[in-house]
Amino acid sequence: MQTNNKMAVAPVGKLIWQMSLPPLISMFLQYSYNLIDSAFVARLSENALTAVSLSFPITTLMNAASIWIGVGVNVLIAGYLGERKQDEANITVTHGLLLAFGIGALLNLLSLLIMKPYFRAFTNNEEIYQLSIAYMSVCSFMQIPNMVHIAIQKMIQATGNMVAPMWFQIAGVVVNFALNPILIFGVGIFPTMGIRGSAVATVAGYLLSMILAFVLLLGKKQKVRIKIKGFRLQKRLIGRIFALGLPSFIMNALSSFMVTFVNLFLVAYSDTAIAFFGAYFKVQQLIVMTVNGLIQGCLPVMRFNYGAGNSERLHAAFRYGTALVTGMMILGTLAILLFPAQILELFTASEAMRSFGISAMRIMAASYLFCGLSTMISTYFQATEQLMPSMLIQLLRQLLLLIPFMWCLEKLLKITGIWLSFPVAEATTFVLAFLLFQAGKRKEALCGDAKTQ
Repeated sequence: MQTNNKMAVAPVGKLIWQMSLPPLISMFLQYSYNLIDSAFVARLSENALTAVSLSFPITTLMNAASIWIGVGVNVLIAGYLGERKQDEANITVTHGLLLAFGIGALLNLLSLLIMKPYFRAFTNNEEIYQLSIAYMSVCSFMQIPNMVHIAIQKMIQATGNMVAPMWFQIAGVVVNFALNPILIFGVGIFPTMGIRGSAVATVAGYLLSMILAFVLLLGKKQKVRIKIKGFRLQKRLIGRIFALGLPSFIMNALSSFMVTFVNLFLVAYSDTAIAFFGAYFKVQQLIVMTVNGLIQGCLPVMRFNYGAGNSERLHAAFRYGTALVTGMMILGTLAILLFPAQILELFTASEAMRSFGISAMRIMAASYLFCGLSTMISTYFQATEQLMPSMLIQLLRQLLLLIPFMWCLEKLLKITGIWLSFPVAEATTFVLAFLLFQAGKRKEALCGDAKTQ
């Protein structure tokens, strides 16, 4: 059957760049904002930076839920379009929007309910506690617009249009970036809001992105649409959205749990250690999530060609994406190795923070390449509906291996062992992921031989 869909016929290398560059740029700008947000807050005080660092696991978990629904919808729509099932793709759009609104409201409420006991568990410093509450009590309201705009972004990306979603995300980032210093420090008619101003800027940015995303989705040129006539909720479809997006949720949610566990280790040392790790993690997220933007571009290409039964293009996309991920992770590692002191200066680092922070950053940067390769293998499994190995890789990276390694190495090397546990866990995970991938390829080869006999 002939098709003019570029996902099926365009040269793989060119297609990967077309699909990956917009989300890569979006991710870079998004996490640049997160980094600069912390840099502005750090100018208020180290306690303010600590408060944002303590809030980070909650906001990360909220983002993970948004990505869960978004990626589940993305993978499902891309597969349906590959199978030429337009009506099913449109039905998925409507389900995705309903889930985004409903779960977004639930998480907003849940965040407001848990934040006080959560922050009390991590600090006895009353100023840090009050700053954390001031920040999170506003930031909780980002969840509905965040969830809806990410869902629409993934819907449109599933059709092969990676450029348009980039612009409404960039618009939100620009608003975030512009309002941050204005609302934190007070400029002109705007009052000085301190740490609360940073949270208001975040919510405003997400709200603008959601509005623009809806305008784009309702446009006549979109290849998928909201289906209202004859619509009814389908439990099986909702289950597939949850299942297909679950590996991405686990990858991102584990970041939240991982930061929480690390903070539990660091609280025994100092508030400065918690502030440092929060600042460093923003830098790591800038690198890792920018590369993840590249991987997001590979996912619909692999998924489409898996749905279309074109294994040659599926594997070509995986190989090309892996090469790009390798190059980008090497560059990110070199940036941290060469400029740790300059990066810490962005956060107005105290001498106490610099005394351990420079070496800590260099140690943890050794994990980046292994992280990128493992995530690429996990994404391949996700695209080919091998969800268990995909989820296992993410669990190993950020929980099942990391926490035991951290516990053992911290006992042996104190705080240095905490930093060292990251490259040790990532390297071990990559070895296991590679073995899983090779086992999967051997199984595919055996199945192929059986079919030809």
